[in-house]
Amino acid sequence: MINKNNIPTHIAIIMDGNGRWAKQQGAKRIFGHKNAITAVRETTEEAARLGVKYLTLYAFSTENWNRPKIEVDALMSLLVSTIGKETKTLMDNNIKLESIGDVSQLPKNAQKELSEAKLITQSNTQMTLVLALNYGARFEMLQMVKKIASLVKDYQVEIEDINEDLINKNLYTCNIPDPDLLIRTSGEMRISNFLLWQIAYSELYITDVLWPDFRKEHLHLAIKNFQSRERRFGKTSEQLISK
Repeated sequence: MINKNNIPTHIAIIMDGNGRWAKQQGAKRIFGHKNAITAVRETTEEAARLGVKYLTLYAFSTENWNRPKIEVDALMSLLVSTIGKETKTLMDNNIKLESIGDVSQLPKNAQKELSEAKLITQSNTQMTLVLALNYGARFEMLQMVKKIASLVKDYQVEIEDINEDLINKNLYTCNIPDPDLLIRTSGEMRISNFLLWQIAYSELYITDVLWPDFRKEHLHLAIKNFQSRERRFGKTSEQLISK
């Protein structure tokens, strides 16, 4: 049973395996991306139902632009249609939509759909769904360094005042708590340039399930696994017990 008193506040997911799933079906990669929408919908709805407050999905990385143009174009088209179609689902489940990443580089129609969906859902309170679009952690950290360097240059901040709080305030995730649980599907053992600063103390859960096959029961398994762990944040077990 899932302990409702120990639900992760923030779950982040690296949605991996669409291409391999399509290959297993003897189809093109975009077929896998299209069939992944059900996994996104079911995971989002179930996370909100369980009481997760933030769900971040790694939807498109800065490196994904290097894929074949036909796949990138298809992904952008799918992104536009999906955001438009799924806005009602977000409203029905009281879910707010946000994004992280440099969305200014997305096609104009994708930017428009994203902006409209954010506006429509901005007052929802059950959960915040965060789409990582054109996101890369190294680029995010590079931009953060430039922002803080500019503050120092303009004498708004002293070098001695640079701390973790100032760094957090200058990241895309400035208004989002760090993930408690990071899930990666398809069994790959890597972070793929995702939330490198923010996952310093996240619990990692790797499953062999390919993303198009991911359903709420798989989310349950990940959360149960999370709840079985002792989160020490650098302390000893004895220190936690004595609190």
